[in-house]
Amino acid sequence: MMADKAVVSRLLKTAYGQVGGVLKMVEDDRYCMDIYNQISAAEAVLKKAKREVLAAHFKSCVKVAYETGNEDEKINELMEMFDKLQK
Repeated sequence: MMADKAVVSRLLKTAYGQVGGVLKMVEDDRYCMDIYNQISAAEAVLKKAKREVLAAHFKSCVKVAYETGNEDEKINELMEMFDKLQK
């Protein structure tokens, strides 16, 4: 992985902690909107982590593939990712 491991690890640990907190909120029968807001916060952190990983992929793997004339594999890989986003 070419992404900054410290940044991605920090974000994922934050999300992990948030999800644990949400689970406890559910178990404690907390107010629905409070639970919803915490789920949204965890999603936002995961989105940041995904962006870090994807940006690193573009800056390294995709760039190298393009420079070496092997871009078709990476293009297909990215198209599959975009297809998953559409579902």
